[in-house]
Amino acid sequence: MALINFYGKECPHCIAMHAFLDRLEKEEGIVIEKKEVWHDDANMKTMETHDKGLCGGVPFFINTETGKFICGETDYEALKAWAQAK
Repeated sequence: MALINFYGKECPHCIAMHAFLDRLEKEEGIVIEKKEVWHDDANMKTMETHDKGLCGGVPFFINTETGKFICGETDYEALKAWAQAK
């Protein structure tokens, strides 16, 4: 499963989501690849290839296998369900 989180280093919504990402990794063993896009042009281009008008900003979470995505902040349970492809 290919789970990716695109985020901006100074984005307050992204910062808030990092605690949930850490919790998913620690409690569920789920690893989500994190790609900073505000200061990394290559990561921004990668986000653009996956976004295709879905979100247009960060945080943006995508499962590249299922195509399921989350735009913006969400709660832990919704993030966990996305990460587990439910």
